[in-house]
Amino acid sequence: MLLSLFGLVAILSACSRGTDAGPKAFFQVASQIKTAPSPSPEGTVAPLPHIDAKRAFQYTREVTAFGERYMGNENHKKLERYIIDHLKGDQVEDDAFTADTVEGKFPVRNIIAKFPGTKDGIIVIMGHYDTNYWLRGTGYVGANDGGSSTAILLEYANQLRGAKSGDGSGKKRDGYSVWLVWTDGEEAVKTWSDTDSLYGTRHLAEKWEKDGTLKKIKALIVMDMIGDADLDIQRNTSGAAWLLDLIYAAAERLGYQSHFYAMQGSIEDDHLPFMKRGVPTADVIDLDYGYNNVFHHTPQDTMDKLSPNSLQIAGDTILETVHMLDQR
Repeated sequence: MLLSLFGLVAILSACSRGTDAGPKAFFQVASQIKTAPSPSPEGTVAPLPHIDAKRAFQYTREVTAFGERYMGNENHKKLERYIIDHLKGDQVEDDAFTADTVEGKFPVRNIIAKFPGTKDGIIVIMGHYDTNYWLRGTGYVGANDGGSSTAILLEYANQLRGAKSGDGSGKKRDGYSVWLVWTDGEEAVKTWSDTDSLYGTRHLAEKWEKDGTLKKIKALIVMDMIGDADLDIQRNTSGAAWLLDLIYAAAERLGYQSHFYAMQGSIEDDHLPFMKRGVPTADVIDLDYGYNNVFHHTPQDTMDKLSPNSLQIAGDTILETVHMLDQR
C-alpha cells in the first residue's frame, strides 16, 4: 500500500504541560492518505449498523457527572458500580490487581463483558474509564478522554445484546465472540513512560498471554477520545495496516470517510501491550482536541466540546468493522 504524504511535519506533544505526560505521545503528519477499501464479501448484503447516539451521549454525560475518576478514589468506585449495573445479565469478568506506581499502590480493575459468537475467535474492543491522578483537585472530568470511551462500550453492550444468533439458542451472535473491556489505569500517575502508563492493559496482556487468550484474538480495537465535536480520527501507524484499512473501508461504506485519516502518526495507547505481543490492533482516536489539542488533559475537557454525531460516526464505523471481520 502506498501513502501519499503532503505538507509539513508537525509535533503534537501532550507533554508540554509540566507533569502532563500525554498519554499518547503523537508524531503527527499532515497527509492525504488513500487506502484500498476491502470489498464486501461476495453475496453479502447487510443493513448498515447504527448505534443509539443519543443514548451513548447520555451515558457520556452520566459518566462525566461522577467528576474526577482517578484510580482508587470514591468516584472511580462509583463508576465501576455504574458500569457493572449496566451489564446485569451479561457474562462479566474482572481483572483486578494492585499496581505499584511512583505515587504508591493503587487498586486497578479491568471490567470485561463477553458476548459469545458462533465462530472460533475473539474480537476485543477496549476503552479506558479512568481519569488522571495528577489532575486531581483541578476540576478535571475527562468528558472526552475517559467519558466517551466508557460510554461507547456501554452502547456496544446494548447492541450486542440485541444481536443474538437466529439459531434459537439465544446465547450467541452470528460471528466471532466480542469482548468489551473497560480498561483501568490507562493514564499516567505522574509522567507518561513505559512504566507509568497503561497499567491495566499491561497486566491484562500478560495474563492473556499466559492463559492462551491472545492466540484467539482476531482483532483488538481501542476506542479513545471519540466524542470531539470536530471529529478527525488519526491513522495511528502503531497498529496493523490491514485492520486500519478495514476500519477505513467500513467508514467509507457508511459515508463517514471524511472523518478518518486526514492525519497519521504513532500514538501510544492501550493497544500497545497487545501489539507488542503480535495481536492485530487498531487505535481509534482523535488526538486533535481543540486548536493544537488545547482541551486535552485540562479542565476544559467538558461535555460542551462533544457531539452525539461524533459518537454516531465512531460507533457505527466500528460496528461495521466488526461485521466485516465476521465475514473474513
